[in-house]
Amino acid sequence: MTATLYVCTTCRAGEIIEEDMPRPGALLHDALTQAGAPEGVAIVGTECLSACSQGATVALAEPGKWTYVYGRMSAENADDILAGAAAYAATADGLVPWRERPVIFRKQSLARIPPLNMPLEAKT
Repeated sequence: MTATLYVCTTCRAGEIIEEDMPRPGALLHDALTQAGAPEGVAIVGTECLSACSQGATVALAEPGKWTYVYGRMSAENADDILAGAAAYAATADGLVPWRERPVIFRKQSLARIPPLNMPLEAKT
């Protein structure tokens, strides 16, 4: 399978931007695609991840794995984002050990979403 790194291309990252100027999310997407996706990862631009106050945002997802949403990203973070995406893709469940995550993923996580195939009963 392939992990998907979604990048919000419409994100303004809280900045006031002229309509004809590139948005921070689009600049992040460009930096990631220019650097190239690691093995097992597809980079996909998307419109709005609904984390506007925390932009620019990315999300990592793969069927059967936990999904993560990260915020406050910029084009300067491209190498760390791609390293984190590669580590995510290499897992069976999406759970990268905390100390093995890039620092920006440790500090800028917005959400962790269970796999859609997770049992509905809560563990006690």
